[in-house]
Amino acid sequence: MLRRPSSGDLRIIGHFTGRIFLAFAGVSVLPLMVEIGLGEWAPVSSFVLMMGVFAVVGAGLRRLLATSRPLDLRHGMVVVALVWLLVPAVAAIPLALSGHFSDFLDAYFDAVSGLTTTGLSVLQDLDHLALSLNLWRHLLQFLGGLGIVVVAVWLSVGGAGLALAHSEGRADKILPSVSSTSRFIWRVSLVHMAVGVAVLYGVGVVFLGFTSGRSVFHSLMIFFAAFSTGGFSVQSTSLGYYHSAILEAAASVMMIAGAMSFQLHFALWQRRYRDALRNLETRAYLTTFVVLLGVTMVGLGALGTYDGILGHARQGVFQFLSAHTTTGFSTIPSSELALWTGLAFAGIAAAMALGGMAASTAGGVKALRVGLTAKVLRGESKRVMMPPGAVIPVGYFQDGHRRMTVEVAHAAMFITVLYLGLYLVGTGVGIAYGYPLQDALFESVSAGATVGLSAGITDPAMPVVLQIVYMSEMWLGRLEFVAVFALIGTVWSSIRGR
Repeated sequence: MLRRPSSGDLRIIGHFTGRIFLAFAGVSVLPLMVEIGLGEWAPVSSFVLMMGVFAVVGAGLRRLLATSRPLDLRHGMVVVALVWLLVPAVAAIPLALSGHFSDFLDAYFDAVSGLTTTGLSVLQDLDHLALSLNLWRHLLQFLGGLGIVVVAVWLSVGGAGLALAHSEGRADKILPSVSSTSRFIWRVSLVHMAVGVAVLYGVGVVFLGFTSGRSVFHSLMIFFAAFSTGGFSVQSTSLGYYHSAILEAAASVMMIAGAMSFQLHFALWQRRYRDALRNLETRAYLTTFVVLLGVTMVGLGALGTYDGILGHARQGVFQFLSAHTTTGFSTIPSSELALWTGLAFAGIAAAMALGGMAASTAGGVKALRVGLTAKVLRGESKRVMMPPGAVIPVGYFQDGHRRMTVEVAHAAMFITVLYLGLYLVGTGVGIAYGYPLQDALFESVSAGATVGLSAGITDPAMPVVLQIVYMSEMWLGRLEFVAVFALIGTVWSSIRGR
């Protein structure tokens, strides 16, 4: 019999959702301070309105649904799925009132794209967007990349931390507690921020001729988008605006850091280099990177798209790296990327679909699942060739020796199949609206893997239904399905349960 959630269950979900809303009310003070400091008075009222909605709804939920019961795994998954739907609706208020979007749905699309670290955008005239609004878009990506679980723990949500961590796919704690793990993640992020912004600032001042203030802003925005593997940019031409190989190289390092799991960061910080290289996930990611990069570069060479080896390597490697880290930065326009056909298309599309590492800011299937699936397939192949009854143990190294259990194998392959299905559904909708197969597949994979590269389909004139499909792909892909299933199950049991 399907059990209807009790009032206590709903109180827990509402209470902790309210606490996260209050956290975002606090975070939104930052862009408000920037616009007041810069004298950007036009967006002030819209940010005050957004802060008010976050604060009133958050305080109301907390007060009306106050509870002392802890948040368990099931409740935590529902909270995360709800937050990724509801927070963008409020975060879109200043965007919708900026005059840079056709309607609220377009603004909501950008907010969802930001919080899911996707980077697809339907914003109009980005080059003249107020700095405070650009900061807000990038902050959404940074917070979405690190995970609302970390923000929640950091802002004293307390006991909710463990359940929220599991629901985001971060079941492996780096340190004994979620709080200490969260502090480590913030410490890593802040160190990367200090070094990354300093390097980018130097590039801006020395090589690009930027003023000090302009260089600080651009450096900070590039870091937010690169480390969160989000891909929003200050200018409409993304990193192509800067025409700087040095800046692209600096951004690439941050993109790689963002796509690395925080477990790998921890191993490197402890100088356990051998263990880091032995990990199944590290080897799987390096393997797919080398193989798919080779496929992409051979394909570009066959197309003859770029002149000279340097031009071929610079454009090909950067776009591929942006795809495999699921960042979404580009140095070429969408119309040019759409011309990558044949092997070049196959290589970059597969890189987007597979994505980065687990427990990172990246999206996609994730390298750990790729490695586990390969181990399962190899084990089954051996089993077929061996005599009946032969026992073939399958093990792997991931922060220690582990045995491949049926549960681990099924979970890895189940989520992988769901991602493939998600990509195909989005592709089918795109084809139904008359887009070519290659463009429809590219855009769907970009949305589902939270990448942000575009073949030109995503724009203000795109069909509303396709826009909703892509937002759904971003939501499902970022939360890796399980949290969304928990929310759907809770809603269904509330309606049909007893």
